[in-house]
Amino acid sequence: MNRMPHVAVVGATGAVGVEMIKTLERRNFPVGKLKLLASARSVGKTLTFRGTSVAVTELTKESFAGIDLALFSAGGAISREFAPVAAEAGCVVVDNSSAFRMDDAVPLVVPEINAADIRGHRGIIANPNCTTAITLMALYPLHAAFGCRRIFASSYQAVSGTGAKAIAELERQVDQIVKGQPVTREVYPHQIAFNVLPHVDSFLPSGYTKEEMKMENEGRKIMHHPAFRASVTCVRVPVYRAHSVAVSAEFERPVTVEAAREVLAKAPGLDVVDNPSKCEYPLPLYQAEKDNCAVGRIRKDCALDNGLCFWVSGDQLLKGAALNAVQIAEELLKL
Repeated sequence: MNRMPHVAVVGATGAVGVEMIKTLERRNFPVGKLKLLASARSVGKTLTFRGTSVAVTELTKESFAGIDLALFSAGGAISREFAPVAAEAGCVVVDNSSAFRMDDAVPLVVPEINAADIRGHRGIIANPNCTTAITLMALYPLHAAFGCRRIFASSYQAVSGTGAKAIAELERQVDQIVKGQPVTREVYPHQIAFNVLPHVDSFLPSGYTKEEMKMENEGRKIMHHPAFRASVTCVRVPVYRAHSVAVSAEFERPVTVEAAREVLAKAPGLDVVDNPSKCEYPLPLYQAEKDNCAVGRIRKDCALDNGLCFWVSGDQLLKGAALNAVQIAEELLKL
């Protein structure tokens, strides 16, 4: 790839798109030229990149001429329509939607885990589901050391996972409740403020949601572990932007808390925050806007053989989306 690539951000005005632009700047990614693409209704808006205002232009099939790299975060339908067009134009696409994640021809990548898979790309590389990525940041190092058979997990997912409108909905509902006004809702089927919803994504005939099955399906692909099993309940909580996951994992080999902590302390992109006697454990409030994920509450699982419990938290818009995409782009520059 061009060492000063021309970069397009598709879905530039959305919550993840805005974070992608900030992340490119913050990490000094060598952008030769930046093109911001969105739907017709966003045309005319400007966003700032390296102190310069960049106008948003309309996404069309002609948008990718002269573009080396496109970071997509505009939903699955847009990705399915435009990512192949961009790839055909000679552009490498890093796609944040679920459109291509389970396509055998498309690498699904968390750079700290399977950066080598990027080499096999055919023009499109998929960013994983945010909850899966954050969970695997702690689970994969343990799997590499002890061999993970299966996990049982519950997620505590921030409203940022649904997008900018959901963040605004939580803010509005809190304000309405504080002022004693009727609570209005547009994004979620129930009030999210001061509530939790055991419902993320759409339900499948099995009773699981699509989001819950992503952990098993995407986890198998990213970790190159086809026998991996995950029983997950995904829950939306009134938190703005960092996801947390409580995990009980069963391993093939015996595991101690001390050995696990040693492994996790060396894992890239992960901080160990685990001192319960001082009330120190990962909190979504403090993980917001941090690149690294954090793991804590590490303890033996008393219901599983060779089991370990832990709690992992990470910024949904960063490691769960924009940061991971930019890290993939950084890996592409090394090829």
